[in-house]
Amino acid sequence: MGVVRKREAARRDLVAHFVYLAEEAGLDTADGFLKSAESTFTDLSLQPYSGTLVVSSLPELQGIRRWRVRDFENWLIFYLPTQNGVSIIRVLHATQDWWSLLSVTD
Repeated sequence: MGVVRKREAARRDLVAHFVYLAEEAGLDTADGFLKSAESTFTDLSLQPYSGTLVVSSLPELQGIRRWRVRDFENWLIFYLPTQNGVSIIRVLHATQDWWSLLSVTD
């Protein structure tokens, strides 16, 4: 099994999305989102080059890939492949201005 490392910004994103979904769609949906996100992270850790490369001239975005959360197609996972898995940088809703949000990673 590959290693999944979640950066602090990604952890904050997951909490924010959980709270939003719990309030708007119910606790079961929010819980399902977290389970789907974790399952998708595991899949990516096993095949880290599955995602689409984010093309940017910004040096801080070089090598970042994008993939959708399974069953929650409007949420995007931004990650970097690592030697033994993936580093999850952000988990953002597709309608968010993810270009600017990715430029401010921790």
